[in-house]
Amino acid sequence: MKISKLRTLWIVFLSAIYTVNTTGQSVIKRFLGTTNRAWVDATMHVWERRILKLVGVKCNVINPHHVEPQAGQPTIIMCNHSSIYDIPLSMHAFPHHSIRMLAKKELSRIPIMGKGMTAAEFPFIDRKNRRQAIKDLQAVHELLASGIVMWIAPEGTRSKDGKIAPFKKGAFITAIHAKAMIIPIGIRGAYEILPAKTFQLNINQTAEVHIGDPIDASQFTLDNKDELIAQVFHSIKTLVEGQTS
Repeated sequence: MKISKLRTLWIVFLSAIYTVNTTGQSVIKRFLGTTNRAWVDATMHVWERRILKLVGVKCNVINPHHVEPQAGQPTIIMCNHSSIYDIPLSMHAFPHHSIRMLAKKELSRIPIMGKGMTAAEFPFIDRKNRRQAIKDLQAVHELLASGIVMWIAPEGTRSKDGKIAPFKKGAFITAIHAKAMIIPIGIRGAYEILPAKTFQLNINQTAEVHIGDPIDASQFTLDNKDELIAQVFHSIKTLVEGQTS
């Protein structure tokens, strides 16, 4: 259901307040030396529930194979990316895990938010500087080894029309180096909540988070990484479109 511009502005305002409050707490706790991963995990899940509640999203998680990140196994969640709501929806699907997003470098420059994300172990990637991006992905490797479950949009940015765009290679190189398990996720309905490049919110939508069979990146090398990319692409496309072949 479409809503008025005034109500849209109110939801955007409250979303910003929730985000600033969460990241602000992270900055303060880092300064006081009292932050820890368990606190960040709990706080992030409070944030995602509030953000989803604001727009009245009904989130259905479809996980027929009971897939979960496993302790001691580097894990990357790869998801189609058509809306900013993909991130809280993905976190909602795994409420008991330390999930962090690989964020674009520009977010690190936002006052409070950037410092709060850094304190909460969110890595950033400079997509405009290939050499720096390689270093950024090495930091992701280290976080994976420490137990962080990394959320990555392999498309690199949000889809403009809701359809899956070609995947970038960087995340897959990291997955191979880290011998990570990739959990593919296909989200249906997020684009209808808030399409990319618009401010037209639609409330009371139903979103489905479809979780696929894990794909073991350790079974691939840099020489055949294109096969890994194709396999993950096919899995996510199938989950999004509901195909059976």
